[in-house]
Amino acid sequence: MSMDHLRSLVEVARRGAITNAARALGLTQPALSRRIQLLEAEFGAPLLARSQKGVQLTELGRLVEAESRRLLERYDHLKREVGAHLRLESGTVRIGGGATAVSFLLPPLIRDFRLDHPDVVFHVKEAGSREVAADVVGERLELGIVTLPAESTELEVIPLRRDSIVLVAAEGHPLARKKRVSAAALNGLPLIGFEGDAAIRRLVDRALEEAGVRVEVVMELRSVQSILRMVELELGLAFVSQLGVEAAGEGVKIIPVTGVKITRALAVIRRRSHPLSIAAEAFLERITAG
Repeated sequence: MSMDHLRSLVEVARRGAITNAARALGLTQPALSRRIQLLEAEFGAPLLARSQKGVQLTELGRLVEAESRRLLERYDHLKREVGAHLRLESGTVRIGGGATAVSFLLPPLIRDFRLDHPDVVFHVKEAGSREVAADVVGERLELGIVTLPAESTELEVIPLRRDSIVLVAAEGHPLARKKRVSAAALNGLPLIGFEGDAAIRRLVDRALEEAGVRVEVVMELRSVQSILRMVELELGLAFVSQLGVEAAGEGVKIIPVTGVKITRALAVIRRRSHPLSIAAEAFLERITAG
């Protein structure tokens, strides 16, 4: 039994005659009659009563026809929904990333994508790289932007870009007047850092330790904007993504540090051998195209 068989019965009931229904469906009369016979064989009962005046539904035929209409409505709705997803007129992208990705990388990408596909919905989660990776493995997110390395073998990793982590200070800070400072000049100074489990925090701590620098972490925050605001108010120095500084505008200044160079590799992750939604697949192509 197929939807075409059910549609044929509904059309016969609507037209009241095999000939008229066949014409409406673009079938020959024998072909339509064969469909009705197959449907009756499927249910094991006659569905039409034939007479010189045409055809009428039997009692069971009325039951099958009524349910067929409901099934066809749901089937046609499903086809429209699938078509909308295929044309990117619908769909959802579930993506996560750290503070830099969510604040600076994703917004312009999402804006441009939704200009082309305004009905696609984005669910964006801001979290550390480890949590994002776990959510991708657990299928709570389809895509993630993380700091490498991504340790799970269940992840497919697509390199995205290099990102520099730079020291920033308020415009009025004494160090801001210098073109370059030594690593030793940072000893004992107050530092505003990312939360301890953040990938960028681990990179900064390791780089400072290797340079023999001991700073005083006076505040831990997740948001790049919050860190930059605290720096602007001269509450401490901070190491942040250069992307964040470029977007912040005036108020903070990058200070090159001799002997401390921190970079990281950002990548897009997805679960290995796991199909993405059509919208997520299209967005992934957009992310990696540049």
